[in-house]
Order: sequence, then C-alpha cells, then structure tokens
Amino acid sequence: ELCLARLRGCSPQLTIWGVSATLGNTEIAMHTLLGPELAATGTLIRGAPGKEIVIDTLLPTSMERFPWAGHFGTQMIPSVIEAIEEGETCLIFTNTRAQAEIWHQTFLRAKPEWAELLGLHHGSLDRAVRDDVEEGLKSGRLRAVVATSSLDLGVDFSPVDRVIQIGTPKGVARLLQRAGRSGHQPGKVSRVTCVPTHAFELVDIAAAREAALAGKIESKDAIYRPLDVLAQHLVTLAVGEGWIEEEMLAEVRSTSSFAELSDEEWNWVLDFVVRGGSSLQAYPEFRRVQLDALGRHRVLDKDIAQRHRMSIGTIVSDAAMSVQLVGGARLGTVEESFLSRLQPGNRFTFAGQLLEFVRIKDMTAFVKKTRRRDGLVPRWAGGRLPLSSELSRAIRIELDLASHGELRSVEMEAVASILEVQAKWSRIPEFDDFLIEEVQSREGYHLFFFPFEGRLVHEGLAALFALRLSREMEITFSMASNDYGFELHAETPIPFNGDMLVGLLSNRNLAEDIVESLNEVEMARRQFREIARIAGLIFQGCPGMHKSAKQVQASSGLFFDVFSRYDPDNMLLRQAHREVLEKQLEHSRMAKTLSRLRESRWVITQPPKPTPLAFPILVDRLRDTLSNESLTTQISRLVSELETAAGE
Repeated sequence: ELCLARLRGCSPQLTIWGVSATLGNTEIAMHTLLGPELAATGTLIRGAPGKEIVIDTLLPTSMERFPWAGHFGTQMIPSVIEAIEEGETCLIFTNTRAQAEIWHQTFLRAKPEWAELLGLHHGSLDRAVRDDVEEGLKSGRLRAVVATSSLDLGVDFSPVDRVIQIGTPKGVARLLQRAGRSGHQPGKVSRVTCVPTHAFELVDIAAAREAALAGKIESKDAIYRPLDVLAQHLVTLAVGEGWIEEEMLAEVRSTSSFAELSDEEWNWVLDFVVRGGSSLQAYPEFRRVQLDALGRHRVLDKDIAQRHRMSIGTIVSDAAMSVQLVGGARLGTVEESFLSRLQPGNRFTFAGQLLEFVRIKDMTAFVKKTRRRDGLVPRWAGGRLPLSSELSRAIRIELDLASHGELRSVEMEAVASILEVQAKWSRIPEFDDFLIEEVQSREGYHLFFFPFEGRLVHEGLAALFALRLSREMEITFSMASNDYGFELHAETPIPFNGDMLVGLLSNRNLAEDIVESLNEVEMARRQFREIARIAGLIFQGCPGMHKSAKQVQASSGLFFDVFSRYDPDNMLLRQAHREVLEKQLEHSRMAKTLSRLRESRWVITQPPKPTPLAFPILVDRLRDTLSNESLTTQISRLVSELETAAGE
C-alpha cells in the first residue's frame, strides 16, 4: 500500500489492477489497494463462472471408530498410486514441508522405479532444485510432484490433469487454489482428489466441497498501522531522492492501512528514523535519516545506505541454515533449531534424499548421502495450520445434518459408524450446540470442549479456561487440542458444572487473561525479532557473512529487554504484543468464539469412555509425553478397549 501511494504520487493518473480468483472480500480488497480517497472511483469486475471443478475423495478400505491423526498413512498409498497412474501428470499437495518429505519417501519405497519420474517441491529447497522440478512439470518429464503451497499460485503447468490433496485442505480457498492447478486449459475440468489421513478429515473434505460449491470463500483481513513497515519505507525513500515531512505524511495517510495514523504515531516513527528514538539517540548508527540543505529527509551516510539496501523487505524467513552435500550442490535450508540438535552420523530426510549429517561450518550444514532408511524428518515453523473460519462453519453444518440423520455425501456415509458411537455415548453436536464431555478414566479426569474453531483458537481457549478454573479451585491441568476441540486433564476430580461456563466464556479482561495464561512475554520477544529486523534495528549481515539466528535473536532480545525496562511505551514493543495477540493467539477470533459459545446451547454429557470426537485429542496429549514406540503400543491398547466397549 505504501509503495502504491508512492507510485500514485509520481503518476497521479496511474491505473491500479488487483486480481484474485479465491478471495471472499473483494470489495474490501479493492478499497485497500486504492486507498480511502480513491476507493469510490474503483470498479469491481467479476468474471462469469464457468470453470468446472470436481472435488472427490479416495475412501479408506476400512474404518476404525476411534480415529487419530495420521493413522491411515500407508493404508492410502496403494489408492493414491493408482490415482496417479490414471492420468498423465499429477500434483500431490501436502500442508507442510515435513509431510511432503515423508510422502515423497513413502512413494519411492512403494515404487522405486519412479525415482526419475517423481519430484519434490517446497520453499526450503534450493532455487535450482525447484526450477528443475518446475521445468520437469512443464515438459511432462515428471509423472508426479509432491509439493506444498510453493506451487499453489502463479504457476501454469498444462500437462497437469490431476491434483491430489493429502489431508484436510484447512480452508476453502486453499482447496480451490489447488484444484485450479489441474486442467489449466480452456474447456478442461479442474479436478482435485482428497486423501484423508484420519477418519474425521472425511468430514472436513465433505464440508469444504459444500462450501466451495456454494461460493463460501474465506476473506482476508487488511493489515493496519504496522509501524516497523512504515519505518523501513521512510528510510528506503530517504536513501533515494528523499522526502518532505508534510508531503510524506499526507501520502502515508492516503493508504487504507495508515489512514488513521495518529500524530503521536507519526512523530514517534519520525523520531525513530531520525534520532533512533528516546532509547537509542546516543548511538550514531541509529540516526539514519537527516535533513539536507534543501530541507528534505535523506540518508547521507553511505554505510547506513548500504546496510539498508541489503535489508529491504518485509518477508522475514525463519532462522534457517543451508544444507549442502560435502563437495557438492546446495540442497536448500532447514531451521537452525533442528540442525543444531544433530550429532555427526545422525540421519535425516531432506530434498527427497536420505542424508547423513557431517558437520556445521559458517551457517552451513554439510551432509552426505546414505542408504540407511532410518532417520528424522526436519520440522519447520508454520507447520500447524488452523482451520479457516469458513471451513469451521461448514463442518458444524455437516455435523448438524448428521445429527438429524442426513448423510449427504459418500464421505459422511463412510464415517456413519463413527458417528453412531458418538451419538450413542454422547451426542453429535448440532450447529448451535456447545458440546462438553466429562470423562473419567484410569488416567484421571477429563473435560473435552468442542467449539470447532481451529487449533490456534483452541490452544488459547484451553489455557484461558485452565487459568479461570484454577482461580476457583486448587487444581493442575494438562492440555491438548486439535481443530475440533480441546481437553483439560487433571489427576484429581474436576468439580465442573454449567454455572461455571458463564465465567469461562466471559469476554471481560480477555486480553489480560490471555497474557496471564500463556507465556506471552516470550512469544512477544520472538515476534519482536521480526519487527526489529523490518524496522532496521538489527542488520543480518552482508552476503556470505550472515549472522547466526542465535546472534540475531540475541541482538533483538537485547533491544526487547532495554525497551521493556527503560522505554515501555516504545511503539515497536507495543506492536510486538499486539501482533502476538492477533497473529499467534487469534485474539479477535477467540473473542468472537466466546461470544458465539455464550449464545449457544450448552450440552454437557458424561460418556462412559472417551468418544470418537475426544479420542484424537487424547492421543495428541499422549504424543507429548511418550516415545513413538510406547505411544503406538498405548494407542493400540486404548483402541482395542474402546472398540470392545462400543460393541458390534
């Protein structure tokens, strides 16, 4: 928005086009691009619908009535391979990079003859590796490619006639985007086939298809007043021809994002780029912008200008290290937190290859190829995508229909036996229900809550409810959550009743309670690293001389501590706390959820055993405390007990 405002200042007759195929709030998007002064002059053009989209599902051959995340796994491999072989070229989408690596290796084990026909594509792979895969898709050399959102948008591979989505799409727009990668020719049908990784993802898929066909696509929120971005923008223009304060303030306020920028905020940002703010004014390197002889704000120091040019941008990558073959090619990047834990000789899967860790030198992890198949899969930040609000609503609609005996799709028919047990032991929640299940087991006492609002909201609600309950009684909780709900578990009885819900669902002091219930200060410290980098407080180094993540975090952590102690009203500090509440804890969505739940019908049941809805949440909590081997053993025992209790 700031750059568009600058371009409009250079060329008032500028025509701006915004294009989107999968955005729910196009009117707001148009107003955001044009700014408040020109929004009324904009014209919204909608293309006539006509592209046929087919959304279908590969159904599992058998169905456990107590599903848990990921348990289908290899059971679905033969069906997926058969689907790939039906067409010419196939894109196989996963939701995370780790999942892409796992499925790529699983395909190669099942079909070793595909070694030259199967590609892998995600954002952590080296550009040369990705370019080679994209060229293979365009030419038809590759039969299939396992990919993440790195191939969602902006690509046109004509040979692709089939898209496969592994797991829940998490959002309606995401599913449509991925469907659109196939049949990318006039008159061709776009087809996406969904592959569930556990039974309840069949509900997600059925809900996503209904919402997609009904045009219920997610909106995207505009971003308001990010002062770190404004600070960088002002320095960028000052590196060039410079600017005059009054003219620049008017230009900045012509954007939607900064239309309500206060004089206090503007003066603070101006002081920050000119003097370094009240905390840093004694340090010359933070006095970046000066007034020249003509009264224009400019960067006059060549070293400051050079450092800024090397730091321009607002996409802050996760702390990552290069991965390179000893004496060979660079493969891509993996998060430093993963690589720093490896010992020489440890093995892991990356870039579709089996690798053995050798050493780390100068922020590069050197590896060599190995034939040993046992090893780790790297974990990347951002892997835990929450359900979108539109898909969450669509899931509640599907379950409401099921509660009245209406199973309108093959996916819902496939989970009928699971829903029968849910109804027998507890209840299939209707659209306006807030279902709460109280369960006692040999582990202790469990409260399962089902708002159906996505993992991030549920993590926040679990911590919030635990805090508010602990104020009423002396009790210690452990917590777990998934996209459908969350669990509070205690070793002692939980004296819970409907009257307590009034206090638990209150929006009163919500922000303060969220801060108290979670390690918000540490989260804000991590968020501040991004803000400090964008605002120009820290410099990540010249090409070939990058600082380690530890050095960057230490620098930003020092600023965070200094500002917290000596400059608590620092606006970048405020921004860090605000972004934690909105980005990581989804404060606004949490507040809306609490309001919805207050108006819902509260249904409290006491099932004899953990229900099918509760079981996957219980398993997620066990994952955090048990090794893979003991976890598998315990899950198998629990499933056997529950199946016996459920009967024929």
